[in-house]
Amino acid sequence: MVPESPSVPATRTVLTAASIFIVAHLLLLIGLSAPEKFYFDEVHYVPAARQMLEPVMREPLLNPMHPPLAKQLIALSIRTFGDNPFGWRYPAALFGALALVGVYLGGLALFARQSSAIAATLIAAFNQMLFVQSRIAMLDVFALAFSLFAIAAFVHGFRQARPHLCFALAGLASGLAVACKWSGLLVLATCIAVVAAIRLMQGWRTQFADARPEDWYRPELWPDFRFHHFAACFALLPVIVYLASFVPLYGFSFADILEAQRRIFADNTTAAIAGHTYMSSWPSWPFLVRPVWYLFDKLGDDHVAAVVLLGNPLILWPALAALAIALRDWIVVRRADAFLVLAFYLGPYLAWALLPRTLGFIYYYLPAATTASFALVYALTRGQAPRWLLWVFVAIGALGFAAMLPISAAFIGSSMATFNRLMLFQNWI
Repeated sequence: MVPESPSVPATRTVLTAASIFIVAHLLLLIGLSAPEKFYFDEVHYVPAARQMLEPVMREPLLNPMHPPLAKQLIALSIRTFGDNPFGWRYPAALFGALALVGVYLGGLALFARQSSAIAATLIAAFNQMLFVQSRIAMLDVFALAFSLFAIAAFVHGFRQARPHLCFALAGLASGLAVACKWSGLLVLATCIAVVAAIRLMQGWRTQFADARPEDWYRPELWPDFRFHHFAACFALLPVIVYLASFVPLYGFSFADILEAQRRIFADNTTAAIAGHTYMSSWPSWPFLVRPVWYLFDKLGDDHVAAVVLLGNPLILWPALAALAIALRDWIVVRRADAFLVLAFYLGPYLAWALLPRTLGFIYYYLPAATTASFALVYALTRGQAPRWLLWVFVAIGALGFAAMLPISAAFIGSSMATFNRLMLFQNWI
């Protein structure tokens, strides 16, 4: 049997998750309509969503390089709230709040402690990346939210003798993430890799000489989870969910749906893409070398409306040390929570080193930057670390987030003096 961690009562979990959602949702709605024009990639996704509202879909299909689910959600919001900035961006705010609920549930599954799960949620909220992506009509926050629910379900199942239902929920959520953007495949691939690695070691009859209950690998893990269960959870279910998102566009025409996949693959693997001012390569993302300026409008002699996607340095730089601690504990102590923290950071991040895509941006780092909150909580609560240490770090992260607000939300704006103070390095401009 897999040892069960002490659990938080279900009622308390539901109430806390609902509170996180309501508070985050309301806060993300503040000033959501600023700027009152398209900015950055909204110019691609909002017209594609508008096209989906037309009585008869015209050709050519706009933005065919991404799956339709996130654009369908934007289209639904436009139909509900009108074709205006609030209507374009409301779904992002909704899913940004849901993403924080996903972090909370993932933290609860990892640490089995309410305080640790709440701290992970706050760190993710103060990370700046999630905040910015939750206020723009792009696809990334949709894929992120579904991916975080997949991680939470998978981690919860990982600790159970019968993980079937949790793994099925992870596959379902992963399929929805991929239906928003193919980057959702990275979390699904991580789940598959973890299960495959454990099954391979079990097939080799691997055992630790001094086996302990907290080991990340155990020979008797998931005794009744067979190959057909694996295929159903991590292949069949995600594929069905993913393909279902194309039915509103193409009906049940298999040929048209297959052609849509060919176009997505071709557009996402082509090397024939011109360079971009804010492009960056995957090794630089954890160090916050090159941000992306979504908006920079001069409103007066000394006032600008600015939105930068950078990440909070007071969170993401210390996260690298936290990941090193988790790596040490996985290798030396074989802790399961350290293993899972590493898996769901490194999986969505290092996969970019293998993908045949020449154009990269720091917002591709969003899933790994969000799960880095788990690594920080892990490092700050391990062993005999005092409890106040975690909350001091949360407070420091909050200060960094507050300092960056003038260049994170267009409705706040910034003076040139504030802008210059925040630009610590020339390559941030």
